[in-house]
Amino acid sequence: MQNPFGSQQIPGSYFNLKERMFQTVQSAKVNDHIFEIVQMAYEEALAKENVILSLPERKRLLAQILKLVLEDMIKKLDRPLA
Repeated sequence: MQNPFGSQQIPGSYFNLKERMFQTVQSAKVNDHIFEIVQMAYEEALAKENVILSLPERKRLLAQILKLVLEDMIKKLDRPLA
C-alpha cells in the first residue's frame, strides 16, 4: 500500500509483512530451538549407533542432516495447512 503523501511505504503495510514476521520469529529464537532439537536427536542417534567420528566429521555430518531436515520441512509447505 502506497502512502498518498509520498513514496514511502505505510508502516504496517503488507509490503513489509514478511520482514515483520521474520523479525518476530527470529526474536523468538526459533532457529536456535530448531537447531538444538536436531542436534540433540543427531547426538542420540550417533550414540545409539555407537558411531565414533572426529569433530570435523561430526560437524560436517550434522550440517548434512540439518540440511535434509530443513529441506523436508520446506516440502511440507506444499501440504494443506491444518
